[in-house]
Amino acid sequence: MIVALQALAVTLRDEARAQRLLTLTGLTADELRARATEPAMLAAVLSFLEAHEPDLVAVAEALQMPPQELVAARSALDA
Repeated sequence: MIVALQALAVTLRDEARAQRLLTLTGLTADELRARATEPAMLAAVLSFLEAHEPDLVAVAEALQMPPQELVAARSALDA
């Protein structure tokens, strides 16, 4: 769950990526804050990153980890 929270933080630091996340998920910033620790929400954020490889790679690089680690984190949250 920590990797997913870190990925969420990095995602939200990039204004364009954060706006795309909110637009594509239909979430509001308040909903995202309120549900940020829910495994389903974190899995959805990681799925959002997986759906657009440049975002996945950028976030993984910011976290200094391979993109596959983010994919594995999403799989673990979905289990």
